[in-house]
Amino acid sequence: MRLSLFQVDAFTSVLFAGNPAAVCPLENWLPDLLLQKIAAENNLAETAFFVRETDGYQLRWFTPGVEVDLCGHATLASAWVIMNELDKSAATVRFRSRGGELSVSRDGDRYTLNFPSSMPERLAPNAGLEEALGTKIVELWGGRDYMAVLESEAAVRAMKPSMEKLRAIDRFAVIVTAEGGDYDFVSRFFAPAKGVDEDPVTGSAHCTLAPFWAGRLGKNPLLGFQASARGGEVHCEVRGDRVLLSGGAVKYLQGTIFV
Repeated sequence: MRLSLFQVDAFTSVLFAGNPAAVCPLENWLPDLLLQKIAAENNLAETAFFVRETDGYQLRWFTPGVEVDLCGHATLASAWVIMNELDKSAATVRFRSRGGELSVSRDGDRYTLNFPSSMPERLAPNAGLEEALGTKIVELWGGRDYMAVLESEAAVRAMKPSMEKLRAIDRFAVIVTAEGGDYDFVSRFFAPAKGVDEDPVTGSAHCTLAPFWAGRLGKNPLLGFQASARGGEVHCEVRGDRVLLSGGAVKYLQGTIFV
């Protein structure tokens, strides 16, 4: 069987930055085990698969280890493939997913994701998590992920967590964040138990970061920067129970896989 495969750098306007995602359009769904094997072989933070439906697309995302409920950068990459390779007349793409109804709209070179907002709840201090991160946590919040607020942007950039210890956490992943200088806020994202030690730019994390920092800073919209080695900007706007996340995307690779 031959399947088309694209690799797109998301939340960037230049190659070799942002977050790379593999995108695999399908005519019909393949067995879950095969989808997971393809994602493991691609060995990127996420591989997205989608199937055309009457009024949009059904979309699924896989890390090298598990299927996930929500992924921003691979949704942006999927929309880029649809709008630039499969349906060049489309200005908006609608997806049905485990994370609910999602959409992506295009305005020039910028793509805007309409995602659910997820405001975190304040948590008690967690000495084990602080030890795993190897840095002082000023505030701890939680939703799907832990969100550790640090004292400064410099602390976020400098931290070197223990991936072995983070694999034992009892939530999906850990977001680390602080107020920024050139940006409204900065962040990093770690999910070693799910096959992703550090994700370069995490759209789903900004579903939590955006409402948190909008409330903390009294500002909306905001500009966030994920301070991974690749790095990427995420323009954020909170609209009620939704968050608009915007950025660019660039195609790196197009080819065929044989399964």
